[in-house]
Amino acid sequence: MIRDETIIALATPSGVGAISVIRLSGRESISIVDKFFYCKSTKSLLNQKSHTIHLGEIKSNNLIIDQVLVSVFKGPYSYTGEDVIEISCHGSIYIQQRIIELFIENGIFPAKAGEFTLRAFLNGKMDLSQAEAVADLISSENESSHKIALNQMRGGFSSEIKNLRIELLNFASLIELELDFSEEDVAFADLTKLNDLLIKIHKIISNLIQSFSLGNVLKNGIPIAIIGPPNVGKSTLLNSLLNEEKAIISNIPGTTRDVIEDEVNFKGINFRFIDTAGIRDTKNKIEKIGIQRTFEKLKSASSILYIIDSSSYLKNKLKIQLEILSIIEKSPKTPLLLIFNKADLSSILENELSQFDFPKIHLSAKNKTGINVLINHLVSSFKNNKDESIITNSRHYSAFVAAQKALSNVQNGISNNITGDLLSVDLKDALNYLGEITGEVTNDELLGNIFGKFCIGK
Repeated sequence: MIRDETIIALATPSGVGAISVIRLSGRESISIVDKFFYCKSTKSLLNQKSHTIHLGEIKSNNLIIDQVLVSVFKGPYSYTGEDVIEISCHGSIYIQQRIIELFIENGIFPAKAGEFTLRAFLNGKMDLSQAEAVADLISSENESSHKIALNQMRGGFSSEIKNLRIELLNFASLIELELDFSEEDVAFADLTKLNDLLIKIHKIISNLIQSFSLGNVLKNGIPIAIIGPPNVGKSTLLNSLLNEEKAIISNIPGTTRDVIEDEVNFKGINFRFIDTAGIRDTKNKIEKIGIQRTFEKLKSASSILYIIDSSSYLKNKLKIQLEILSIIEKSPKTPLLLIFNKADLSSILENELSQFDFPKIHLSAKNKTGINVLINHLVSSFKNNKDESIITNSRHYSAFVAAQKALSNVQNGISNNITGDLLSVDLKDALNYLGEITGEVTNDELLGNIFGKFCIGK
């Protein structure tokens, strides 16, 4: 997977900017740059200490290409574990291309997508899950996804999984040893301690598996469906949350006939609010399609805001109750929040609300009173206040699910007193799945798939 050649790529986004950074990694990175870099000091780059920066000029045939800063990182104390040079030049596209072309003309190879981070992984600077977190950190668009990626890049759950895998590997080795001495009928592995370890690992993996649904929406934006009958203020609430006139507002029932979506960031979390067509019996074909899409959106929503018109609640109480029951039936696991809108027009007695076993918020979408209460409720519902490890990677999720199944098979095997050779099979499966997460078990196809999704220069 790893090439022995020295590689080069633009490490900053392509295009015009104040500065650009060009990165080289490999055995010849320092010596090749030294040939074309004329430093203000008398020392060659080869004689400079690691983690130092030097001002000078990049020249080709005695012609100055640019005045630059050259950063020297000597392996193994660099990002890739190899000798690394970073050239900070002016952000002209011509300058970027000319410097890169100069080194390619002199035997340096263009880096492939993710090749710098791949080298960091293969040289033991980070495990595979940490390497994947680098890509997540680069693409993070809000505080929550940044926090999750940063935590994982620093080790996250991977260090704990590594240690547990080592313990599991020790038991697997003892069971394998028993098979070699099967005729002597000796036992090296304490199955009681093995079962205790399996319970411990099972609990940790279960928590990580359960975190995936939250991690996935925090990474991609939490979908919140705004549901309710026509004319209760769904579109007004959407506009108030987005602080812009996204949806058309009218007192004519059925104005919203299609799904309207937009994202907004509240306190570091991206929420994707979905304004839906009002639910009612109608003969209008277009409106019917919109209502059908409303119920389809319920399936993917992480939370449902059911909007009730406070001014007409008593009049339509039975109809509202039946509609809420229908929504619960269609999405039984999705949290439901009751929003009593138009609180400025009418108030509802608390004893009228006792029948609903859901969180309830009074607000006026039109006057924007109570909007902050709603925002705070949503943020607190999805914020990871305990700084627990959360997985957002579907590859990790699949591997954990498979590992948990294999570990359950081992536990069942211990309970049923099955032979060591059968226990060994399931233990090996569990070890392989856990090893795939951190990269202790891998193959070229997997690495190519992971690092091929990186940007060039990272």
